[in-house]
Amino acid sequence: MTFAATILTLYPEMFPGPLGHSIAGRALDEGKWALETLQIRDFATDKHHTVDDTPAGGGAGMVMKADVLAAAIDAALERQPDAPVLAMSPRGAPLTQQRVRELSAGPGVTILCGRFEGFDERIFEARPVEEVSVGDYILSGGEIGALALLDACIRLLPGVMGAASSGDEESFEQGLLEYPHYTRPQEWEGRTIPEVLRSGDHAKIASWRKRQAEAITRSRRPDLWERYSSASDQSPSGAQRDKAKDE
Repeated sequence: MTFAATILTLYPEMFPGPLGHSIAGRALDEGKWALETLQIRDFATDKHHTVDDTPAGGGAGMVMKADVLAAAIDAALERQPDAPVLAMSPRGAPLTQQRVRELSAGPGVTILCGRFEGFDERIFEARPVEEVSVGDYILSGGEIGALALLDACIRLLPGVMGAASSGDEESFEQGLLEYPHYTRPQEWEGRTIPEVLRSGDHAKIASWRKRQAEAITRSRRPDLWERYSSASDQSPSGAQRDKAKDE
């Protein structure tokens, strides 16, 4: 089964963009995933192909029209009825590695890329659309977010990264940020690779890497550390471990 992405956008020329290069581009050429873009403007029914209008109640900017969006979504659902429909939106649920894994394990995704002030709210009431955010900042449109989401999914598809375990220890996979990496030369500008990484003792290396990942997560992402700590403090039966032993 090929992972298929359908993009609803006003700027189809933005795709595949960077996804046409490197491992994502090779995977596209090899048929490991497929891409189709639908021009939202094609689903407008007036002679000017209008896709937006002024906001009800007044205010700045323009709002994408529900009727046009619905027609585009319906067309995408006909192509991929089992694929989730995602709308890139700063008010959506933050995209997580867990959600990426769920999406990459499915048949594909349909991604709705907004512009202007956003979408007519009624589209979320009338169609099965999941709002997704790639961060607490504002972009000019959903296309950049869609590219990021797709890149995260594509690299997890079978055969894309090579070894199946290639991404197992990356940031967020185990609830932690990734440990530091080093490579030759052994010494550079007076800085040397940590001795433990040159020891050949795989158990010591694994222990060092875990401690480093925990320390980096604790200092840089207290929110992730809190979730990781809470999960780690649960025994298989669900009972709390005695935290005092670790303090």
